[in-house]
Amino acid sequence: MSRGGRTTKIHALVDVLGRPLRLVLTPGNTSDVKGADLLINETAGMKRVIADRGYDANRIRTILREQDTTPVIPGRRNRKRPIQYDKRRYKDRWRVEAMFCRLKDFRRIATRYDKLARNFLSAVSLAAAVAFWL
Repeated sequence: MSRGGRTTKIHALVDVLGRPLRLVLTPGNTSDVKGADLLINETAGMKRVIADRGYDANRIRTILREQDTTPVIPGRRNRKRPIQYDKRRYKDRWRVEAMFCRLKDFRRIATRYDKLARNFLSAVSLAAAVAFWL
């Protein structure tokens, strides 16, 4: 588990309006696929999951399809066979990026001064609640 600090990655599950539903942290030196493992069970019942290339893994695609969820994830550039995905739907990924930009309006989130992961996650959750839900 991450201790927090400047290299911590925030992974988020966002609804169709760009509001965070679930936030998790991983150490900065781990792949995005490990962050997806922490969020994948929350996607049951969703029509689509839109993610960037960092979340491209056959295992993730298989789990999503078993849940009757359509993965809208472009393949990594080094794949031997290109992955087909809905490019029109992928353009909606800006909502996730906008959510992260809005969270970074809070200085404490942008600077990541918290040394413990639980304190940083608490600050991110509080900022998300204020920015999106209150």
